[in-house]
Amino acid sequence: MEKGQTSSIAEENQQSNETTTTHHLNPPPGLTQDEFNELNRFITEFHTYQVNSVQCSSLLAQPIDAPSDVVWSIVRRFDKPQTYKHFIKSCTVKEDFNMTPGCTRDVNVISGLPAATSTERLDVLDDDRHVTGFSIIGGEHRLRNYRSVTTVHELERDGRIWTVAVESYVVDVPDGNTEEDTRLFADTVVRLNLQKLASVTEGLARDGDGKSQVM
Repeated sequence: MEKGQTSSIAEENQQSNETTTTHHLNPPPGLTQDEFNELNRFITEFHTYQVNSVQCSSLLAQPIDAPSDVVWSIVRRFDKPQTYKHFIKSCTVKEDFNMTPGCTRDVNVISGLPAATSTERLDVLDDDRHVTGFSIIGGEHRLRNYRSVTTVHELERDGRIWTVAVESYVVDVPDGNTEEDTRLFADTVVRLNLQKLASVTEGLARDGDGKSQVM
């Protein structure tokens, strides 16, 4: 058997082991059943992945006591992730940076994590539907083939208005690690980021800064 045939068979076997995630079946921690029911169609549309036997995926959600436009104004800034992401020391983009799908950023990670740098590509930025997503395409870290999607949703009930930020990801399980260990690490990072997002945007909403300019 030739090398090309072996590679092709390996790819077919990997594809045959793929399964579809089921994030739409059960609400993640922090989300009520009513909130989950209202957001389920968006979770199905934007937060469903095909994963193979060496990958894991998860979905997290964060209720935020702020209008969705304030939350979205922070989440959409692909060039300023450090505004709400705990473990980013700095982020740089090219001089001719244009925040459209395909653009990239270079991130420096704070010390103490099993990572130093990360090169990331913007995959989607939909200002109308409040959807954004990125992939990690390089750097010194262990999150191989990491892809993430974040959506922002405004809910209203009984005169109360609030926002739910939903973030999901898929990532390879590193050699020597278990799926549970990998998901625990990634979930912790995402959860802390979403909690800071809530803190930052709730502060902006209280201050009446609807434009929420990011410095």
